[in-house]
Amino acid sequence: MAEAVKIAEPGELPPGGRKLVEVDGRALALFRIDDDYYAIDDVCTHDGGPLAEGDLSGCIIECPRHGGEFDVRTGEAVRFPAVEPVPTHAVEVRGDGVYVRIED
Repeated sequence: MAEAVKIAEPGELPPGGRKLVEVDGRALALFRIDDDYYAIDDVCTHDGGPLAEGDLSGCIIECPRHGGEFDVRTGEAVRFPAVEPVPTHAVEVRGDGVYVRIED
């Protein structure tokens, strides 16, 4: 099992907030939806666009390049031109911060 890596401080992200982080050379987009946190690869599966820079509406992130959309909770592609899901990563909130675990 991969080791959890701290990627945010407690309370750093407000609800609806997002943060671009890098873990072991891999760009991840961290989102806070209400009191829950989700991490996905920061690369659109359609054309490689930076998802952390897209518009977030509820739990749906829109790629800024061509408008493909993904559910940040599941990685599911929910709007064309994106058809392949984006990888998701386990997030754990601890007293001292927010941690992600990347499984390969």
